[in-house]
Amino acid sequence: MHILKTLQMGSTRDRRRRGFTLIELLVVIMILAILAAIIVPRVVSRTSDAKLAKAQSDMAGLRSALDQFRVDCDRYPSQEEGLAALREAPQGSTGWKGPYITKELPMDPWNHDYLYAQPGAAGPDSYAIKSLGPDGVESDDDISEGDK
Repeated sequence: MHILKTLQMGSTRDRRRRGFTLIELLVVIMILAILAAIIVPRVVSRTSDAKLAKAQSDMAGLRSALDQFRVDCDRYPSQEEGLAALREAPQGSTGWKGPYITKELPMDPWNHDYLYAQPGAAGPDSYAIKSLGPDGVESDDDISEGDK
């Protein structure tokens, strides 16, 4: 009987020693919180940098497609035809050899349409491509490829 009590008491002590104390858990949580405070801002800033880079890359692709359209049709798409003229032949266009982009027209990284203006500010034979940025309205955070 004495041996049985000793075995039972020993197993109770072992159970208590296997768990973590409250202080140990709090220390681990504090370490994780400190790491999160350091890492999360870096990841978030990289996300906005990546979205900006994607918008610039999309606009460069659209610019290339618009330039190819101009080579074939001897003009840029009109304001009314818009960027859709890169996928489907505009009515009455001569020389159109598209589609100039194989995928659907891209949306900007904030799920807004890219804006196309023709003529652009540089004159009658120019255009402008613009993204309204994260807020979706004209403001200082707009991204523009400039006039060409």
